[in-house]
Amino acid sequence: MQRVLSTVTLLGLLVATAAAFAITEHLKLIRNPISGAKVTSAFSPVCGCATARAEIRIKLRHAGRVTVTVEDSSRRQVATLATDLREPKGFVTFYWDGHTGSGTVVPNGTYHAQVKVVNARRTILLPDKIVVDTTAPAVLSATDGNGLLVPLGAKHAITIDYVLSEDAHPAVYLGGTRIILGQHTRQRGAIKWNGLHHGTPLPAGRHVLEIGAVDLAGNVTPASARKRVVVVLRDIALAESQVHVQAGARFSIRVQSTAATYTWRLAGKSGTAHGKVLSLRAPARHGTYKLVVVGAHRARATATVIVGAR
Repeated sequence: MQRVLSTVTLLGLLVATAAAFAITEHLKLIRNPISGAKVTSAFSPVCGCATARAEIRIKLRHAGRVTVTVEDSSRRQVATLATDLREPKGFVTFYWDGHTGSGTVVPNGTYHAQVKVVNARRTILLPDKIVVDTTAPAVLSATDGNGLLVPLGAKHAITIDYVLSEDAHPAVYLGGTRIILGQHTRQRGAIKWNGLHHGTPLPAGRHVLEIGAVDLAGNVTPASARKRVVVVLRDIALAESQVHVQAGARFSIRVQSTAATYTWRLAGKSGTAHGKVLSLRAPARHGTYKLVVVGAHRARATATVIVGAR
């Protein structure tokens, strides 16, 4: 009798296992009722910008009733976006503003959307993460080299190196208005400014730029936390401030000028020149002389020429 019971029990287990296997295989053959899911990867509920809410877009294979919820990393439900809502076949979109059902902003972290297709008796947890981030990026440093720029067109610009607290788009502000938003999202890098404000050349003089950032979620560095960079625009500049040369010898100095031609004065002599390099002959006597170069709008640039004995 004991042997018979054992045999019956074993057969029962085999039948149950086979049935479970068949059900599992059958479920594998049933097509997922949704496809083409796409969700916003990161957003900020408090940024007051275009990315202040997450978009959850799915494609229903058949018309049906759906319930859409949002769960945190511990699989706790934090919000309900739709309840038993009748939707047509094709693409449908739901939005989440980053708030709980009670209206409070959820903590920063990773969330997932869950879609229940009622008529298909399927509940799918979408694998794509939705990151809620309300922390604005900080600018750790911003430097501009020598801070001098002679605007000579779009390709000639001053380079500003920056370091941010996270991967984000660097942003340049002038007079409180954003004039440049970098394309790349990096924690450190460089951004260039060519002396233009919305396409218009700025006058020569001292200009204060502010460096901020915009992260992937849309958070913006507050104005009070931006780094200030001072840039001096000039109509003319010399690459060297001091030149050493032997008496009577020829020497060259590089010139940047917004004007096609410029004038020069050295040791009682003067002339007109053009181009990026000014070639002159040093005075015959040793001593210290001042080279003056005058460009557009009577802008002046000077260099000290120290003439040694032959």
